[in-house]
Amino acid sequence: MSQDLWNYLFIGATFAVYIFIAFRTRAATTKEYYVASGGVSPFTNGMATAADWMSAATFISMAGGIAAGGYDASRFLMGWTGGFVLLTALIVPYLRKFNKFTVTDFLGDRFYSNVARAVGVICAVFICMTYIMGQMRGVGMVFSRLFEIEIWMGVLIGAGIVFAYAGLGGMKGITYTQVAQYCVMVFAYTIPAIFVSMLLTGNVIPQFGLIGDYTKEGADAAVPLLEKLNQLNTDLGFAKYTDGSLSTLDMFCITAALMCGTAGLPHVIVRFFTVKSVKAVRKSACWTLLFIAIIYLTAPAIGAFSRTNFMAEIHDCKYSESPAWFKSWEDRGLIAWVDKNGDGVMQHQAGTAFDGKPVFETERAEGQPRVVTNALTDSPNEVYYDQDILVMANPEMANLPKWVVALVMAGCVAAALSTAAGLLLVLSTSISHDLLKKIVSPNMSDKQEVLSARIASFTFLGIAAYFGINPPSEFVAKTVAFAFGLAASSFFPTILMGIFSKRINREGAIAGMVAGIGLTLSYIVYFQFFAGHKAYWFGISPEGIGFVGMLVNFAVANIVSMMTPPPPQEIVEMVENIRTPGNAGGATH
Repeated sequence: MSQDLWNYLFIGATFAVYIFIAFRTRAATTKEYYVASGGVSPFTNGMATAADWMSAATFISMAGGIAAGGYDASRFLMGWTGGFVLLTALIVPYLRKFNKFTVTDFLGDRFYSNVARAVGVICAVFICMTYIMGQMRGVGMVFSRLFEIEIWMGVLIGAGIVFAYAGLGGMKGITYTQVAQYCVMVFAYTIPAIFVSMLLTGNVIPQFGLIGDYTKEGADAAVPLLEKLNQLNTDLGFAKYTDGSLSTLDMFCITAALMCGTAGLPHVIVRFFTVKSVKAVRKSACWTLLFIAIIYLTAPAIGAFSRTNFMAEIHDCKYSESPAWFKSWEDRGLIAWVDKNGDGVMQHQAGTAFDGKPVFETERAEGQPRVVTNALTDSPNEVYYDQDILVMANPEMANLPKWVVALVMAGCVAAALSTAAGLLLVLSTSISHDLLKKIVSPNMSDKQEVLSARIASFTFLGIAAYFGINPPSEFVAKTVAFAFGLAASSFFPTILMGIFSKRINREGAIAGMVAGIGLTLSYIVYFQFFAGHKAYWFGISPEGIGFVGMLVNFAVANIVSMMTPPPPQEIVEMVENIRTPGNAGGATH
């Protein structure tokens, strides 16, 4: 059976399952649409939350980032894992006891202000839109490779599928769909890793293979895998794989921004509103951490294996003898080669092959590389590749069976769709529930509320598809890192102060959120699109500025609160109540 048939079989089968589940569990009421009626079991919610969390950035770009960046990319593992612990310990048990549908519901009631609610809606839109455009880009890349189509067509297909089951099914529909998607993802991530680990190290457990010996060239030539990888890197002019290039301050800020941003992500927080009680929240969080750990502990091994295979397969290889996967990704515009010295051999070394992303001539001669029109650099490197493809190309690089390649493609699609669905739900509820129902038109019916949520879903998905086709950043993980910075500078400190401080008032919370996200967003936009240089403040990159924005939020909120009247007594009693241990009932308006 051909690779295309395997791909169609796996992708078609998984899509059929998703659509069937979504149709059988479609939402009919606002409570089903927003929190799946609040009756999801901790085990089911744990698996659904893990799928929601395993975005395209995690599945596709995290291991790709580790493969390309080595030690520096560990910031994603440390930040995201630590953030989930913060979320579990400091945020979700208290918000669940608050018994509302959304995060902005908490902000509006806790800070007794529709202005605070509106600012929360704006922050949620910025965060989720930044995040979801990375997911749509990931979907487009996978479909592009699968069906030999342009990325923009893949993005539009993915957007249509997400709307079909998330826009119509709401939280009830996506909860059970995400359970199926997690099952696809965990097999798609671990099975290729096991195969490649056995091929490179002879060890069936990828994590042990990572710290084991590289035995592909025979037992007599066995050397530790990481030592082999360091040697390959230094021979080609790269830094050692196990060394870092980021400054200590920047590494700390990025990791902290990812950590605090994780704890403030609204689409993850609302997943815990779907279980019955605070006790169930804690059980659900434990299951989630277990399911996430299975994939996170495998990512470093996949990254190291991909890096080893890529350099071994490509460097000093004649283009005429290059593997089929190289030319397939070249057709998609995500790999390129320029023959600088005219020897017909690909030289993959440190440095960039040319300026910017590849721009190809439209015509391609039979058996010849696609001609790149970019200005060439002085670097000896002749190969360009997009980091986001390394996980998807990994099974092909290792010559694994075709069904394994198809399984990875299905996993990539599941990862991007599951998170996109969760984000889309937050975006639609922010408009229909928090903005329209709570502020603009309090008398609207349940039916009108659900309809407005579906219209908002369609609108936001269209915008996300546009940015998925025209990404404003270099690769998926970087775009997502910006979303975490925005969440760290807005929601995380405000929610935390709302729970643990009785003195933070309306004026302080609003001023803090505006100052925090304003600074972070301005810094990102300036250095990403206008500055044209990397002379960052104190060496802190746009990926890490969210941590500074968070400190500014804390400072401004406390200063303004001290200068303005304290919260009313009923708000103080509400804060004391949500901090008192005890179960909560079902979520309400």
